[in-house]
Amino acid sequence: MLKLVVLLLCTAVVATDSKKDVAAGPRLDNHQLYKFSYRTEVLLDRAGGSKTSSAGYRITSDVSAHLVWRDPGNKDDQLIQLAMSDVGVESLAPRSKRDLLKGSTAESLMGKGPLGALTRPYMIHLRNGKVKAFYSYREEPATIKNLKRGLASLLQVQLNTGKVIENDVSGRCTVQYRATNGQVTRTKLLETCQTSETGFTTHSQVLGVSKKASSVTSFTLSDGFIESAEAEEVHILTANSRRSAGVKVVSRQSLKFVGRAAGPLEVPGKDVASVVASVDAKLAAVGVMAEQVKSQCKGCPTLVEHWQANKDQFEPERLSKAMAPRSFLAFIQSIRKATEKEILSVLKSASKTALPQVVDAVTSAQTPASLDAILSFLNFTDAKGLVLQERFLYACGFASHPNEKMLQSLLDISRGKIGSSEIKESVVIIMGALVNKLCHKGGCDSPTVVQVKKMILEGPESTEVEAEIQMFLLSLKNSLLPEAIPIFTKYAESEVGAFCTIALSALQRYDTKLITEEVKSIVNRIYHQNRRIYEKNVRSAAADVILSSNPSYEHVKNLLLSIGNLPHEMNKYMVSKIQDILRFELPASKVVRHAMKDMVSHNYDRFAKVGSSSAYSGFMAKTADVSSTYSLDILYSGSGIMRRSNMNIYGASSGATLHGLQVAIEAQGLETLIAATPDEGEQDLESYAGMSALLFDVQLRPVTFFKGYSDLMSKIFSMSGEPVNVVKGLILLTDHSEVIQLQSGVKASAEFQGGLAIDISGGMEISLWYRESKTSVNNRGALVVTGNVTVDMDFVRTGMEVSFETEASLDFITTVQFSNYPFLVCIQMDKTTFPFSEYLTKYESLPSGKSSVSSKGRKQLVPGSEFPLHQENSNMCKKVFDSDW
Repeated sequence: MLKLVVLLLCTAVVATDSKKDVAAGPRLDNHQLYKFSYRTEVLLDRAGGSKTSSAGYRITSDVSAHLVWRDPGNKDDQLIQLAMSDVGVESLAPRSKRDLLKGSTAESLMGKGPLGALTRPYMIHLRNGKVKAFYSYREEPATIKNLKRGLASLLQVQLNTGKVIENDVSGRCTVQYRATNGQVTRTKLLETCQTSETGFTTHSQVLGVSKKASSVTSFTLSDGFIESAEAEEVHILTANSRRSAGVKVVSRQSLKFVGRAAGPLEVPGKDVASVVASVDAKLAAVGVMAEQVKSQCKGCPTLVEHWQANKDQFEPERLSKAMAPRSFLAFIQSIRKATEKEILSVLKSASKTALPQVVDAVTSAQTPASLDAILSFLNFTDAKGLVLQERFLYACGFASHPNEKMLQSLLDISRGKIGSSEIKESVVIIMGALVNKLCHKGGCDSPTVVQVKKMILEGPESTEVEAEIQMFLLSLKNSLLPEAIPIFTKYAESEVGAFCTIALSALQRYDTKLITEEVKSIVNRIYHQNRRIYEKNVRSAAADVILSSNPSYEHVKNLLLSIGNLPHEMNKYMVSKIQDILRFELPASKVVRHAMKDMVSHNYDRFAKVGSSSAYSGFMAKTADVSSTYSLDILYSGSGIMRRSNMNIYGASSGATLHGLQVAIEAQGLETLIAATPDEGEQDLESYAGMSALLFDVQLRPVTFFKGYSDLMSKIFSMSGEPVNVVKGLILLTDHSEVIQLQSGVKASAEFQGGLAIDISGGMEISLWYRESKTSVNNRGALVVTGNVTVDMDFVRTGMEVSFETEASLDFITTVQFSNYPFLVCIQMDKTTFPFSEYLTKYESLPSGKSSVSSKGRKQLVPGSEFPLHQENSNMCKKVFDSDW
C-alpha cells in the first residue's frame, strides 16, 4: 500500500512538472536571431468577380526577431524585438500598359522618412502567446505603425483549442482556436470586433448594404515555434437592391521561417517597462489596436470649385437624367468635408432654379456644419420661402442616419414663428418620421425624442382645429409609436372622415403583433357600422386593416357575409379585394379560402356583383435580389364618380419590406355636378379633392386640389390640365459608410450611396361639356447607386467603384365617362421603355500626381409595358377608347 501511494505521488509530481513546461505560445531562445520572409497584400475586386477586374498591391520584406527579455518565473512572458528590412512594393492588378508601381522602389514610393520608420525596430510584449503591449515611436506616421501592428498581430497564437477575446490591430475581437498535430487554425469572428472607428448605414434594410466577412489564419508549428503563418481576410459588401453592385476586399499575410543565426543576448531587468526604457527611452507603449488615419486629399477641389464645375447638373430640366443624382452624390461627399462658411457660400451663390436641389444636398449631408449652414440660410418666418423650407424638411424626413440635433432643430422651428401654415404642418409631420428612425436606432429615451413624443402624443387632444388634429395624426402615423395605437383607434371612430382614414391607414402600417383583439374589435365595428353610419372610403379602409392584420376565421366570415348588403360600388370593391387576396396569395389568403368553403358566405349572389370599383395587385419586377409589387385600389360612389384611388408600390429584399410609394387621391361631394344622389352617410359632405403621398416610408403633407363648391367651380372653369406637384427633388436613398480595419494593418474605406431624382405630380380634370373626368399620377425618376472602396496608404492609393443607374417613368391615369349609365371607367398604369447601365471603375494614384483610371460598363434597354389589371378594366378601356374614336 505504501509503495502504491509513493508511486501515485511521484506520478503527480512528474505530471505537474511536465504541465509547467508546456508552452502556452511561441518561445524564442536567448542569443538567437530568427529570420522570416513576410508578405502582405490587399486586393479589391467585384463581389464574385474574376482576377481580371481586380486592383491592389503587395508589400514584401524580410523580418528579423530576437528575444530581448524573459520573465525568469514564466518562460511564456517575453519581450521580443522585430525589425523589417529590404521592403518592396508591387502592383497586384492584371498586367496593363500603365503599371504605376513598375520600376519604383520602396524609397521612391514611400519617401526616405516613412521607409526609415517602417524599417526601424520595435518591440512587442508577448505573454502566453498574446500581445500584451506594442512599443514603437509616437512620431511615426499612423499608417506605418499600423503596418507594424499587422505583423505583430500575426504572431499572436495559442497552442490549445478554445475561444478567447483578444486585442490586436483589428480591435477587441472574439477568436476561435483549433489546434491539431502541429497545426493551429485561428478564426476571428469579425462581427464581434470593437474598434474606435464608427460609421453609419441606411435606416431601411431594402435600400441598405449587406456585409459578409471572414478571417482565418493557419499556423504550422514545430516544437511550439511558428514555421509559417498564412492569413486571409475577406470582406464583401453588396447593395441589397442589386447584389452585382458589390465589392470584395481581400487581405492576405504570409510569414515563413527562413532560418536562425546568433543574435543579441537578453537584457537584464526586473520588468518589461524598465527593459524597454534601458534599450531605447523613445520607445512608447502605443497600443496594438490600429490608430485612426486621417486621409488628406492632395489636389482635390474645394466645395466652391466642385460646385462651379457641376452646378449645371442641378438645374430642374436635368433632374430626369441619371447625371443629376450622380452629381448629387458626389456633391454630398464634398459637402461632408466642408466648413459651414464654405457651405453658406455655395447656398448664397446658387441660382434660384438650382437652389432647391442644393438645399436637398446640404441637408442630406447630415454633418454638424451642413445643418448649421442650412438653418442659418433659411428664414422660416418668411412665407415666400415655402419651397426651400419644405425641401429642407422632406430631406430631413428621408435622412439616412438622423441625429438628435436634427430633431432638436425641427422642435425649435416648431416652437418659433413660422410664416406658412403648410410649413408648420410639414415640420410636425416630419418630426414624427425622425422619431421613428431615432427609436429604431435605440434613441427612444433621449431627451429630445422624449419631448417630441410627448408633444405629438398629446397633440390631437390639445386643439380643436381640424387641420392641427390632422397634422398631429399624420406625425404619429410617421412615428409608428406603439403608444399611438389607442389614439388611432379613438380617431378611427371620429365623425370627421379625414381623421378616420388617417387613423385606419396608420394602423395598417403597424406590425400585426401590435394589433390586439381590442383594436380588431373596434375596426370591425367601424366596417359593420355597429354604432353609426360611416363613409364608404372609411369602411373600405377598415376592411383593409381587417384583412391585413392576421384576421380570424370569424372576422373574415362576417366580412364575406356583409357583401350584398353594402352600397352598390362597395359591394364590387369588396368582391374584387377578396379575389385579389386569393389570386396574389396575400397573407390572409389561407383563412379567406377556409371561410369561403361555407356556401352561405360564398355564393353566386354575393360574388356576381357588378360595378366599376376594383382592387388589383401584381409584380412590377421580380429578381433574385429584390421584388417589387404594386397594388391599385379604386372605389367609386354610386353615381360613378371616383371616391378614392390608392396606388402602392412595395419593395422587398432579404425578408424586409419597404413602402416605396403610396399615392392616394380622394374626392367627395361632387354628385351635384351631375345631379346625382349621394350615397348613404355622404349627403352632407363638402366638395373636396386632394392627394396624399407616402414616399419611402415617410408620410408627406397632403395636397388639396380644391375645397368647397365655389373653389370647385372656379377650378373647373380655370382648369388647365397641368398636374400639381406633390414632391420633387433629390433624395439620398442609400448611405453607408465604414472603415474596414484589416488584420494586416491596412485600412479600407467603404462608401455606398444611392441617389434618386424624383418628380411626382397629380391632377384632376373635369369636363362638363364632354361629361368626362380624368385623374392622373405621374412619377418620373432617375436612380444612381454607387459602391466605392478605397485603400489609401499615403504612398499609394487604390480603389474600385461599382455602380448602376436608370431613368424611368410610371404613369397612372383614370378616365371616367359619365355621359351614360353605367359610367365607363378606364384605368391605365404605364411604364415607359427605360435604360439600365452598370459600370466598374478601378483607379490608382501616387502622391507625385501619377494616376491610372480604367472603366468598363454595359447598357441595356428595358422594354416598357402597361401593367395588367383586372379583365373588366380591359373591357371597359376598350369601350372608352372606341367611344373616343
